[in-house]
Amino acid sequence: MAAFPTTPGAEAVRAKGWFGAHKWLVLRRLSQFGILALFLTGPLFGLWIVKGNLASSLTLDVLPLTDPFVLLQQLAARHWPETVALTGAVIVLVFYLVVGGRAYCSWVCPMNIVTDAAEWLRHRLRIKGGVHVARNARYWLLASILVVSLVSGTIAWELVNPVSVIFRGVVFGMGLGWAMVTAIFLLDFLVGRRLWCGHLCPVGAFYGLIGRGSVVRVSASGRENCDDCMDCFAVCPEQQVIRPALKGADKGLGPVIISGQCTNCGRCIDVCARDVFHLTTRFNNQSTFTQNVSHKSEVLT
Repeated sequence: MAAFPTTPGAEAVRAKGWFGAHKWLVLRRLSQFGILALFLTGPLFGLWIVKGNLASSLTLDVLPLTDPFVLLQQLAARHWPETVALTGAVIVLVFYLVVGGRAYCSWVCPMNIVTDAAEWLRHRLRIKGGVHVARNARYWLLASILVVSLVSGTIAWELVNPVSVIFRGVVFGMGLGWAMVTAIFLLDFLVGRRLWCGHLCPVGAFYGLIGRGSVVRVSASGRENCDDCMDCFAVCPEQQVIRPALKGADKGLGPVIISGQCTNCGRCIDVCARDVFHLTTRFNNQSTFTQNVSHKSEVLT
C-alpha cells in the first residue's frame, strides 16, 4: 500500500473548489452543532424544542426518541420500559436501519468533533504509530456493559457516557465534562489513531451492528477511475472498509461498502478528485465481473 498523502483532498480542492471538497464535512458539522443547539434552546433560553438528551428525548412534545442501546441496557437491568420509550427506540432503530447505523457517530455524536480535531492535529504534526488495540475490543466492551447492567440493575453506560456527560456539563457546568473531553482528545492525539471511535466506543459498536443491515451506503461506483492517490484512505475513520469495494472488482466484489463499520461520513466522496465514490443503496452492488458474466450468459442463450 502506498504512503498516505501529506495533504489529502488537495487535488479535489483544485478540481471541485473548497466547498466541493468539504461539502459532506460541512453538512456533518451543521448537523452535529444543530442537534446540540436544539437540545440547549430549552435550558438556556426557555424555548423547549427538544426535551431530554441523546439517550431519550421528546421533540415538540410529540415525537419520542430513545437510544436503542440505552433501552437494551434497561432490559438487561430487568426494568421494563414505558411504551413511549419503546416507541422512541423503534423509531430510532428504523431510522438508522435506513441511513446507516454508524451515521449516528459521524452526523450526531458530538464526540466525533473532538476525535476529528485530534486526528487533524495528529496529521498536521505528522504523528505516526501508536498503541495498537484490536477493533473488536469495542464489542467486548459492549458485552461487558450489558453484563454490568444485568448484575447491577442499572443503565451502566449512562453513568460514564462521554456524550451524556457533555450534555449535562453544557447545561450545568462542564467540570467533569471538560476532563472527559480532554482525555478522549489526548487518547486519539497521543496514544493511537482513532482509538476511541474506531476501537473502544461501545455505542459505535452497537450502531455498527445495526449498520450491517442498513440501506444507504457509500459506493465506489467509479472505481475504474481510481488513480491510487490514497486520499480516501487518509481521511477515512474506518480505513479497512474501503479496500473490498475499491479494489475487489477482480474478486467479483461489488462497489458498495457493505461493512457496518462505515460511518457514511462522506469524506471519501469529498476528497476524491475523480468522483470514484457516491452515495447509493445496498441494492446497487452488482460487480462488473458479475455483470459481464450475466451478459455472456444472455448472449449464449
